[in-house]
Amino acid sequence: MNNRKTLLLLAMGLVIAAALGLGSSIYLVRRERASARANAQNAKVIRFAKDPETAPPFLLRDLNGKIVSIADGKGKVMILNFWATWCPPCREEIPEFVKLQAAYKDKLLIVGASEDEDGPQKVEQFAQRFGVNYPIVMATKELIDNYGGVPALPTSFLIDPQGRVVQKHTGLYEYEVYDREIRALSGLSVDARIETFADDGQIFLKNAANATELPDVDLSGLTPEQKKDALHRLNAETCTCGCKLTLAECRINDSSCPVSKGAAADVVKRVRAGQPEPPQAPPAEAQQSPKT
Repeated sequence: MNNRKTLLLLAMGLVIAAALGLGSSIYLVRRERASARANAQNAKVIRFAKDPETAPPFLLRDLNGKIVSIADGKGKVMILNFWATWCPPCREEIPEFVKLQAAYKDKLLIVGASEDEDGPQKVEQFAQRFGVNYPIVMATKELIDNYGGVPALPTSFLIDPQGRVVQKHTGLYEYEVYDREIRALSGLSVDARIETFADDGQIFLKNAANATELPDVDLSGLTPEQKKDALHRLNAETCTCGCKLTLAECRINDSSCPVSKGAAADVVKRVRAGQPEPPQAPPAEAQQSPKT
């Protein structure tokens, strides 16, 4: 009998301990989730270019034949979105842009620049199917070049009401990112901290020459003069991956490129060793034999 009581008390004790442990675990989980939410809230940051450049102008016809220009966005936030119907992440973000345009119709103008090569008919069919409520133009080579080449889709340029490019987003971004940026640029309340950054190629690659740091390029241990020399060489030597960019531009434009990563490391190695800069190859025209 006593043994049965002892076993019963022991079982009850285990149940109570388990309940307390479970309660403690639930509390810890809830506390961790609350902490994660607080950290996420504190981590909301909007970043805009400190000295934004004026957006390159354009004058194109949309799918309905109406002229669309950079002037149409005056006084509004403009998103110039380079995309294509065959691009999966582009297709995924289109409904979000439709939602944004509807939510901020008086403060926002989205312009879709399609890089489809099959012509506007296919793009128009896509736009009708997805209920696109903003103008779509067919991207020209001039437009693409003026905005830095646009090597990846989707790529969106965020233009403020003064017509200046304040940010560039490459790839798929959450709805909330654009929502906060639009609100901030429109003077509406926003639940995020606003920071500024110098455009060292993040928006326009031509500004890569101003960069003091490059993705996955280890400049540590160099003297100020050596670092200056290394950056000069990285902005002078062309990457051989086929991108036709300098090593610095390629590192910023495509940080996953193994060619520019290896070549950049070699440049830094030569600078550390005090090796002189190799002579640059003369232009192709100069290499041709003179006519006789």
